[in-house]
Amino acid sequence: MIDTAESLRRKIGSAGELQSVVRTMKALAASSIGQYEKSVLALADYDRTVELGLGACLRAMHLSAPLMKPGLPTRHAAISAIVFGSDQGLVGQFNDVVAEHAIKALADLPGKPQVWAVGERVRARLADAGIELLGLFTVPNSIEAISSLVGRIQIESETHRAATGSDSLWVFHNRPQAGALYAPASQRLLPLDRQWSQRLADIPWPTANLAEIVGDPVASLHALVREYLFISLFRACAESLASENASRLAAMQRADKNISDLLEQLHATSNQLRQSDIDEELFDVISGFEALVGA
Repeated sequence: MIDTAESLRRKIGSAGELQSVVRTMKALAASSIGQYEKSVLALADYDRTVELGLGACLRAMHLSAPLMKPGLPTRHAAISAIVFGSDQGLVGQFNDVVAEHAIKALADLPGKPQVWAVGERVRARLADAGIELLGLFTVPNSIEAISSLVGRIQIESETHRAATGSDSLWVFHNRPQAGALYAPASQRLLPLDRQWSQRLADIPWPTANLAEIVGDPVASLHALVREYLFISLFRACAESLASENASRLAAMQRADKNISDLLEQLHATSNQLRQSDIDEELFDVISGFEALVGA
């Protein structure tokens, strides 16, 4: 089909509007990446405080906390997991990467996997792989919404553990990487084994005045463990959101380049067509002039 000047103008206008949308999405993604990365850094001080409290409790209890359960679950035990993905598209292989990592890791564990998906698109990939889904959570669209999501995950996972007796909980997400966009990561949150407790008990207290546990140390330990789980889930969600926006930024950069290349081609074709029209008009003028002179 031969392009006309009018059709080329329509294509150039549509491509320009699309490029404007793509560049807006690029700016939003770049801004979001910084916010989520800053939230992870801001969480570090609180994480340090909780770890110091856990270490103090464990030392006071001489590492004899009743929630310490060494070893991996048996072949017949259920493996609960949370997989962070996305609800929206335009993120490249973001959901495929984390879903494949989770599927492979869960297949290597001695137990039946049961998963909560955070994001409709990653849920679809897990369902296609035959993973049993316990529920679906909507991906938060701001830093403020992460706390609410994590709270709902904690309530639902605690209810599930109380009903089934399962004590295993894993989290899978994408994590931003230096020199690359992101890489899949996983962490076993539960059960809390002796290696975990020993690491925390070995953390030195930062001052000469050692901490004392006021009240029931077991109650204090359980409260701090809930905070530890909250921090771990919050960090996983924030890192996943930063990775999602990094993937979207890369996709928008590719789209922006492709649109720029297309616009360059359309403008070149438009210029050639305009030049061809000018040449034809000049040829008609010259032909008419020669006809008049010859007459």
